[in-house]
Amino acid sequence: MPNRLLIKNVSIAKMDEPDDGYGLMTHAALLIQGDKIEWLGSVSDIPAGLGDPEELDACGRLLTPALIDCHTHIVHGGNRAREFEMRLEGASYEEIARAGGGIISTVTATRETDEAALLQDALKRADSLIAEGVSLIEIKSGYGLDVETELKMLRIARAIERQRSVRVVTSFLGAHAVPKGADADFYIDKVCIPALEAAHKEGLVDAVDGFCEGIAFDTVQMGRLFERARQLDIPVKLHAEQLSNIGGTKLAASYNALSVDHVEYADKTDIAAMAKAGSVAVLLPGAFYTLHETQKPLVEAFRSESVPMAVATDWNPGSSPMGSLLLAMNMSCTLFGLTPVEALAGTTRNAARALGLKDCGIIAPGKRADLAIWDVVEPAELSYRFGVNPLHRRIFGGRL
Repeated sequence: MPNRLLIKNVSIAKMDEPDDGYGLMTHAALLIQGDKIEWLGSVSDIPAGLGDPEELDACGRLLTPALIDCHTHIVHGGNRAREFEMRLEGASYEEIARAGGGIISTVTATRETDEAALLQDALKRADSLIAEGVSLIEIKSGYGLDVETELKMLRIARAIERQRSVRVVTSFLGAHAVPKGADADFYIDKVCIPALEAAHKEGLVDAVDGFCEGIAFDTVQMGRLFERARQLDIPVKLHAEQLSNIGGTKLAASYNALSVDHVEYADKTDIAAMAKAGSVAVLLPGAFYTLHETQKPLVEAFRSESVPMAVATDWNPGSSPMGSLLLAMNMSCTLFGLTPVEALAGTTRNAARALGLKDCGIIAPGKRADLAIWDVVEPAELSYRFGVNPLHRRIFGGRL
């Protein structure tokens, strides 16, 4: 019989209904069998005849779904601390990129770093997220911009899942930047799409992503990549409307994208298109903060259109070198005006939806037993503090 674990004397934030806030239960208990939640309810209603399950007294602590970081770039070589200095000295993100910095400088470092070293660095980043109660990390390629390195990055992402107690979902981000000296159309057709096909053949791709901006790829170029993804039956998502509005959100919505990410410059017509498509808005306050952006995403419009909002670190070496999902939650509240319940939904239920997953992100019978126990009384404490990690225990697949 699979292992059984009974957690007693706990407050549970189920996060299972958008209209029910935290779905908070107090004086509660939860039963896990194997890697699934079997039952939850009041301590006074614990079913009889459970046999002799392992028991954990939570001493009144808070239990939530384990957190999900649904947008990261944690497989990469090098760092861009010098560019951090350049920005503070007055250079813009676009100026740095056009001068061969930005994404392209990380491409060079990633190509030059061997697979073992890239994996060890990525594992350290994954460990930082796991230490904050994260059980699922989305990891993108995009720092190869050639077939060999894009596949190398995706293989490393898969290896993280084998070496750590964490789930990994991969996104092929070959359309992240135009290689220095290359033609964007040639790159999409002769490098990026063949790289996608090769990665798909190896089973390395869970979704296809791209960067639709004036400094990267336009909607026509992204459309060709998305069309090939559709032919391969791979869902899509898109970095769009981060620095300007060139139509990326509407393009993504036309392909029923799982998510549209950044979206600072998305307007109300874009948001209506997302609502119709069922796409999630992934808000990335780390990049907003680092780049000194002033254009905020239209949070109230997302609310009024019932577009789910997820929150992620966007951990990358340039625009968001942030290794804390708890800090991203706080930033989403302080910078974008999310409520604490929206921030927690954004790193649980809505983050799972942004990845096309239905087996996690909420606490309910039949869902995966990926859970976090926190040394807090109120769920809002998870977004209220920053620089503090209140995680008490993480449960992954039903195991402590």
